[in-house]
Amino acid sequence: MRGTSIFGVLVVIWLIIGAVAAGQRGYYSGDDTNCAEAGTILVTIVAGPLNYIGANPKVDCELPQPSK
Repeated sequence: MRGTSIFGVLVVIWLIIGAVAAGQRGYYSGDDTNCAEAGTILVTIVAGPLNYIGANPKVDCELPQPSK
């Protein structure tokens, strides 16, 4: 049980570091968020401390357009 709680704490710390990195890059300041911006924020958070050793994850997505 103790190993599971340590792992959980490490995951939370990892995600907090990723959230701080996304904030430092200014990802939270945009008023209009699209698919690519939201995806980039999420992968930056998941990358965690890797952001500080050169990782710069980006997401490029295009949603299908409605037919005319």
